[in-house]
Amino acid sequence: MNIENTKAQMKKGVLEFCILSVLSSGDQYPSEIIEKLKSSKLIVVEGTLYPLLMRLKNDGLLTYRWEESLSGPPRKYYKLTPIGKQYLKELKSTWSELVESVEKIVEKK
Repeated sequence: MNIENTKAQMKKGVLEFCILSVLSSGDQYPSEIIEKLKSSKLIVVEGTLYPLLMRLKNDGLLTYRWEESLSGPPRKYYKLTPIGKQYLKELKSTWSELVESVEKIVEKK
């Protein structure tokens, strides 16, 4: 069994939740999202992030706006929609329940 594959699948499972949580603090440029995830030791590359942002946008959880940049082309800033905020609230509740359940199982000896 490949432990690295299992670890990657675990991280992939919470990535959407983490991205939505990062965006809950305000509009973010994709590079900012990546940096915040990296600072929490959740390494994500652009090739993973952009398709996920597009899917979340298509699902109505995110929207974006273009902003001119002084150092290059215009930048796309993402933000949560009202539906996205409600979805994140529900994910937080589910996450808390899941962590509590897993900890009970893992800590039992």
